Amino acid sequence: MSQESLKTVVTRIAPSPTGDPHVGTAYMSLFDYVFAKQQGGKFILRIEDTDQKRYNPESEQRVIDALKWLGLAPDESPEIGGPNAPYRQTERLELYQKYANQLLESGHAYRAFETQEELEQIREDMQKSGLGQGYDGRAKRLSKEESDKRAASGEAFVIRLATPTEGETLIKDALRGEVRIPNSEVPDAVLMKSDGIPTYHLAVVVDDHVMGVTHVVRGEEWLPTAPVHVLLYQTFGWQEPVWIHMPLLKNADGKKLSKRRDDSSLDSYKEQGIVAEALLNYLATMGWSMPDGREFFSLKDMIKQFKFERISLGGSVFDMKRLRHYNAHYLREVLDLETVAERAKPFFEAAGYSWKDEDYLLDVIDVLLPRIETLAELTEQSAYFFSDSFNYTEEAKRKLEAGQKHLEALERELSRLDFFDFDDVDDALREYVKSESVKMGEVMMPLRAALTGSTQAPGVSDLAVILGKSRTLERIGRAISYLEAGLPDDKPQKPKKDDEAGATP
Repeated sequence: MSQESLKTVVTRIAPSPTGDPHVGTAYMSLFDYVFAKQQGGKFILRIEDTDQKRYNPESEQRVIDALKWLGLAPDESPEIGGPNAPYRQTERLELYQKYANQLLESGHAYRAFETQEELEQIREDMQKSGLGQGYDGRAKRLSKEESDKRAASGEAFVIRLATPTEGETLIKDALRGEVRIPNSEVPDAVLMKSDGIPTYHLAVVVDDHVMGVTHVVRGEEWLPTAPVHVLLYQTFGWQEPVWIHMPLLKNADGKKLSKRRDDSSLDSYKEQGIVAEALLNYLATMGWSMPDGREFFSLKDMIKQFKFERISLGGSVFDMKRLRHYNAHYLREVLDLETVAERAKPFFEAAGYSWKDEDYLLDVIDVLLPRIETLAELTEQSAYFFSDSFNYTEEAKRKLEAGQKHLEALERELSRLDFFDFDDVDDALREYVKSESVKMGEVMMPLRAALTGSTQAPGVSDLAVILGKSRTLERIGRAISYLEAGLPDDKPQKPKKDDEAGATP
């Protein structure tokens, strides 16, 4: 597909703000944004809020915030403004009415006066006759005089597109080639509802034309109704945009990723501690690939290398495990430690953790990064770094009991160290293991349990150095006291007053 254009490339994303921002919005926005930026064009955010029963202004703001978080900043939007304002459909109603009236005058649309009950009966009759469940076009046969008279009398009506009954409509799709659909299969779609609010079909065509959208990038679920849009462009005499119907994101069952069935909320991913760079990289691989086959690449890399020709139409399964794999790579290999810490701070603060200096937080994050895949997991696995009040797991209790004599000896050995840096601590521990002629795990596991209350934690030398000499010795002493007291499992040793206050390093 040639990506050259005599006009400035303009793409748009036009979500309906009716709930959580969906990952599908991010998916389409990514390709819209990348292509527009590659071509030196514009990317527009437009809000399709004509479904007023489901519209939620909070959802609109969440869409705007989600694009900011992703780094896909639009050039025009309700928040930014721009030459095509306004960017909410409910603020453009006069425009749609103008074009609906134009279609009525030219005979390419007609008024339909059926009530809801009549429509249901029509659908039932058509279904019994094997004609589907749509509309039979009966109002198309009304004379202009009768239609005008009934409308003037105040009778409620909708405006429908007068679809040709013969021939076919051609959709020239940049990914799929020529798609031909018989006009007999194209419904007389409602363009304007009885309350004066346009349907998606009329509003999206008018807005895309007026805003100069040159490339419509949207999901393949819109392909069956694309003839309605093509017919509208042809009826108005407008140049069609380049149609690009992208493969859908699918769940493990091979079905379209759904808000109701699947974890598909951008807010949810953010709350789980997925970083935007990882999400964008993963979404980019959903049907598209870099020419050199790289798995990991930046947004800038994608803009530089992007071609629609490299999109596969098979559709991809959105896999949270795979996304977490990408996220772990970005946390460990791409983002620097300071950046990870800045993004992790809100998670630590939400957990009620505090710290005296930034170096302590950096040390905690650094030692935990190899063990986690999301920012949220940092707080889940770091509680013992921020509070001396913790219980021992059942496995930790067994390790403590098995290694009591080693804990008593290590309390003495570590207390004698003049310097408590990694090398001194690590050397002391290794020398003790060697002198006792025991396996490393027989010493390290009880010590790890004493320092964290768990057997699942980073290396003991790292733990001790980050906690510091005083806290390390206090925790070993606490573990020994627990063993000597033989306290019941449900009554862990009461911490000291400083511990209860959540002493910080």
